[in-house]
Amino acid sequence: MGYLDNSSVTVDAILTKKGRELLAQGRDKFQITQFALADDEVDYNLWNPAHSLGSDYYGAIIENMPVLEALTDENYTMKYKLLTLPKSTVKLPIITPSVTSLSLEEDGISSTINITTKNGGNTLLGYTAVLLNSDAATIVGNQGVPGGTSPSVNTTSYISNKSVTVVGKDAFTITTKVLPSATAITTRIIFIGNETGGRTEVTLTVNPYTGRVLNTRTIAG
Repeated sequence: MGYLDNSSVTVDAILTKKGRELLAQGRDKFQITQFALADDEVDYNLWNPAHSLGSDYYGAIIENMPVLEALTDENYTMKYKLLTLPKSTVKLPIITPSVTSLSLEEDGISSTINITTKNGGNTLLGYTAVLLNSDAATIVGNQGVPGGTSPSVNTTSYISNKSVTVVGKDAFTITTKVLPSATAITTRIIFIGNETGGRTEVTLTVNPYTGRVLNTRTIAG
């Protein structure tokens, strides 16, 4: 990670592996059809309406903050995407889970996480949940989201051989699996509002069963 000098207009772009593959096939294959904007670097607490030089300087500190270099890891960038809301909006919607962390024992233990949005939103299309490591558990969203609806956000950046993505109205049930070994797995569940684009995260830890019997073998010698 690094910072860019914001004294001049700078465009910093990094292609993903898929992007490089398409670019190698020719310009006609590399077509940008969607993009997102985010303000991860901005600390709005630095807005200062009491500045002694007047309103032109309220945001002076914010405007002079460094800009982060482009990254391709969704764990560290584009977490606070800009979104379009009705002009009548006076308060931003805030997605809130019923728990911020969950610790369960392996092998069939279930728990439900309820998701709400403060200040309105996501009541029709619900939420998309991304469980980043499906070795730990399964996840199911409750019913009520209209069929065939697509989230307003792109979740393909989370795709891996272990992550799973589901949609639900306002609740998601997590059921633990038998762990591959006697070692706890800690992962995250990302919840994204399908109407507002807002997101929140819940940390999930699945612990080995305390009565687990390990297979052992004694070799004489």
